[in-house]
Amino acid sequence: MSLEELAFLALAAVALGTAAAALLVRELVHTILWIALFFVDLSAIYFLLDAPFLGVLQLGVYAGAVTVLLLFGIMVTRKRIFSRDAATGIGAVPLALAVVTFIFLVASVGELPQAPTPVASIAPQYLSEALFGTFGPWLLLLGLVMLVAVSGAIYLVREGRE
Repeated sequence: MSLEELAFLALAAVALGTAAAALLVRELVHTILWIALFFVDLSAIYFLLDAPFLGVLQLGVYAGAVTVLLLFGIMVTRKRIFSRDAATGIGAVPLALAVVTFIFLVASVGELPQAPTPVASIAPQYLSEALFGTFGPWLLLLGLVMLVAVSGAIYLVREGRE
């Protein structure tokens, strides 16, 4: 097993863990933060698969903009976002149904084909280099600005601040 395969398996395990944590936590803000970690992990998988264009888009659009939008939406609409009043999560019955569905899907798939079908494609690194070659540092700066915005918003709405 190569190092890339091990990295992919590790990233897949982290993705499954963060997705499950997003479903199971009780606080809505924690759910959004787990979703943000899932998006970052998915971006790492794109980079591992030599698709930096998709990786950068995943980081910028989903891990950055969508997460900030969700956090600001929750902070604007709910007064007590860190309390038990804002509880989310799933119960035992939906979780059991999800497990049964997963087992059914795995059992129904059977054996996957071993010979991959060749697909004609254009290497995404050329498009990525053309779009983000000179703008890469500015995109990283934009990500840092969004991180500061989220940190500031969480600081402003936390309880007991005086």
